[in-house]
Amino acid sequence: MPPVCISICESDWPSVARALRGASKHKRLIEIRLDCFASEVLQNFDALRELIATCPQPTIVTFRGAQEGGRSDADFETRLRFWRDKGLDLSAKFVDLELDIAEQLSRDAVAVDWSRVICSYHNQDELPEDLSQIFEQLAATPARVLKIAVRVNDAVDCLPIFDLLERARRDGRELIAIGMGAAGLATRILGPARGAFLTYGSLVKERATAAGQISVEELINVYRVEKLTRETVISGLVGSPVAHSISPQIHNAAFASWGTDAVYIPFEVRDLKAFFKRMVHPRTREIDWRLRGLSITAPHKSDVLAELDWIEPGAREIGAVNTVVVEADRLCGYNTDASAFIAQLKNRLGSLQNARVAIIGAGGAASAALYSLNQENARVAIFARDGRKAKELADRWSTECRELQGAVFAEFDVVVNATPLGTKGLGELETPAVAQQLRGARLAYDLVYNPQVTQFLREAQVAGCETLAGLPMLLAQAVQQFQLWTGESANIDVMQTAALKALSNSDQ
Repeated sequence: MPPVCISICESDWPSVARALRGASKHKRLIEIRLDCFASEVLQNFDALRELIATCPQPTIVTFRGAQEGGRSDADFETRLRFWRDKGLDLSAKFVDLELDIAEQLSRDAVAVDWSRVICSYHNQDELPEDLSQIFEQLAATPARVLKIAVRVNDAVDCLPIFDLLERARRDGRELIAIGMGAAGLATRILGPARGAFLTYGSLVKERATAAGQISVEELINVYRVEKLTRETVISGLVGSPVAHSISPQIHNAAFASWGTDAVYIPFEVRDLKAFFKRMVHPRTREIDWRLRGLSITAPHKSDVLAELDWIEPGAREIGAVNTVVVEADRLCGYNTDASAFIAQLKNRLGSLQNARVAIIGAGGAASAALYSLNQENARVAIFARDGRKAKELADRWSTECRELQGAVFAEFDVVVNATPLGTKGLGELETPAVAQQLRGARLAYDLVYNPQVTQFLREAQVAGCETLAGLPMLLAQAVQQFQLWTGESANIDVMQTAALKALSNSDQ
């Protein structure tokens, strides 16, 4: 049985039937969430029985309680009565019973085919300290399959979940173990490769049935979950937030076209030091996996330097690393942003000798831009909301620092947005400068790539400026990362096609 289950959560018969038709096309196990049904729909048990009996794919029937993240207000007694009186007679391949329900049915000696039971525990709010004890409680029931789904807030919180999968493997138990929330995505992608009985995906991303759940299309076609093994080479994106990034689509497409057993995963990381110590560094990590490299994004590009064993001179001078390579027992840091940034600018303008460039921002991206512009002998001024950070950056590069508020950019050849302002999902309608400020500048260059046309670029168009979007830079630095991790040249056409598809999907 393929280890991917499509979870559907609809409230009326037409929607349920439509979702089942769509899910059945994938030829995977389907979870039907009864707690999503309107009460009058759920009362029509004969129709429910017929629906499940005629479904062309095997099903899991779930009636989740609200205290464990369900959509129904049915209390324990109501749900127990449903299962005891009729729910267990449904012809589903599996029924998902919460721990308290399973324990009660077992105590009451109700006739249950326990080989069809998934006994589950869910905690929407936190990562319990006693996960091992919860596992033992689940294992004490007669259920064939155990399931634990808990909230995680940082990628490092996935470690105890992976530990549970390892324990289940040793004990010969079938376990589904999931970290809910964006920080738990690694457990959804790597779970089956590390022994998980199943991982769950939604039919479409907008219909996710749990926090952090991604679509079945992403699981199967982007991350290739069903092809991953314990020997799969892993790379990923480290930042916070990372859900908006299209780097997974870009790199996974490149890996697939290259035909290698490798996957690229987003890691939502808040505590960088803990993540690197416990999950990354070969000498200290607590997980056995073939980690090869990492992309580093905001807000960690500068802080990551302290976690590395070797840093290329250019990256050290910039003070920011966006690429980490695991080499034997060392972590090596590189910056591919600087060369990617300047290549796009030179492609558009040619020589930058004495070009007047305004950089808005004072973070790692701004520092990389400054480094590359200085090498081209451009004349640069820094504008930022954080005056202290801007002055520190200006002093380090012996360049000019100006106030962003009320700034006018008519004297500049290029105005660069090196801030995340305008990023999809992070204030898409925001811009660091409006048309009136940009009027007279020749070119507006936005390092934000999603959306492709940001509010900053719209303002620049109104002002009569030429525009340059961030996607070409993203692709250029990704090509360099791929080469650093694999020693091979990436197919940039494959990367670009994947990027454009991802951006198109994000607009829908």
